[in-house]
Amino acid sequence: MDIKECMDFVNSYTKSGGRITDLSRAKELAERIGSPEQRLKFVHIAGTNGKGSTLEYISNALIDAGYRTGQFTSPFVLRYNDRIRINGQEIDEESLCEIAEKVKDSVGDKPYSQFEITMAIALLWFEREKCDVVVLETGIGGLLDSTNIIPPPLVSVITSISLDHTAILGKTVEEIAAQKAGIIKSGSAVVLAEDNPDSVKELVRRTASDVGAEFIEPEPCRPYGDGGMFSSFYYRGVRLRPSMPGVHQLYNAQTAITVCLYLREKGFEISDGSIIRAVENTQVRARLQYIDGEPPVLVDGGHNPAGVAALTLMLMYLSSRGKKIFAVMGMVDSKDYVDCVKSVAGCADAVYAVDGFAPNSVPAETLADIASFYTETGTGSLDECAAKAKERALAENGVAVICGSLYLASEYLNGMSC
Repeated sequence: MDIKECMDFVNSYTKSGGRITDLSRAKELAERIGSPEQRLKFVHIAGTNGKGSTLEYISNALIDAGYRTGQFTSPFVLRYNDRIRINGQEIDEESLCEIAEKVKDSVGDKPYSQFEITMAIALLWFEREKCDVVVLETGIGGLLDSTNIIPPPLVSVITSISLDHTAILGKTVEEIAAQKAGIIKSGSAVVLAEDNPDSVKELVRRTASDVGAEFIEPEPCRPYGDGGMFSSFYYRGVRLRPSMPGVHQLYNAQTAITVCLYLREKGFEISDGSIIRAVENTQVRARLQYIDGEPPVLVDGGHNPAGVAALTLMLMYLSSRGKKIFAVMGMVDSKDYVDCVKSVAGCADAVYAVDGFAPNSVPAETLADIASFYTETGTGSLDECAAKAKERALAENGVAVICGSLYLASEYLNGMSC
């Protein structure tokens, strides 16, 4: 199997597969490939926002401490391989093709999802490469997410929960939290991010008690400074400064530190230095990714209300420091694009709308019409609009912002890497 045949195999499955009401389909797939999850150790992460950053902080601390660390994320940013990594290195094409062929030979005719097939490939690779621990991110939800077939993990992690995928997970934060809390397992522990409402904290605490899991809340952090571009904070008397911008990174880092300290209690030799280096050096592509240059470019794939709120806070901060904002924006129609466009346009000196980066992208004219009530607008291709935004940012002491959809952010970053 070559890489084209491999991707044809993966893409022969739909994104969601057939309708599910339990984990029997994912469990059967795992059994067909030899149940590799039973021979691996996991840190399991669910949440609406912050999963990717928290995963990277934890992974990088483990890697720095000398542990062979598998990383499974969703979705990919630049290419399919980057969602399956060991010690930060994505799966090579030869291994991907070999393992995909094994999975293909093992599956029957059930309507698996692309995510289930991808997870099967990842688990086989992690086992083959003898990972000490796998940091595993859920796809959507938790309770019925195919990653939830794993045995009780070393620790479960639940990051910030807000409204997203409401048609699947529920229409309130509490309903969504109940789905996320489905990853908590008996005899394990769960760390819950501090930036959750009290109703979510109580629900997760109660779920942990009901299943017999330890409930862990992070120790308080003390912010340092004005909560600006890069938000420093004190934890146990140590000042830390994440490399990723945004006030929300304080909570992601705080959650990850708590997980690392818990793993240390359970025998993992993770030094304070490894944790500090992870917090201060970790960066994640397309999550408020700040690319310094002339002009600077901010790339963000946040597309739900909480994600857009974090971006908006950053744009407001930049504006308060005299920076003009020139945004290139594209959205897909499965998201609340109206409110997202309003939020960004209200902070921007111009919004250039694009489409065509995904099959269900909202027409650029529609986005521009919404934004026109708040700011100057324009439309065009991604290349044209990005060039215009950067040209104006360079001339007017500003920042070019690529935002609205992870698909759009991915296309922009792929273009940069060409």
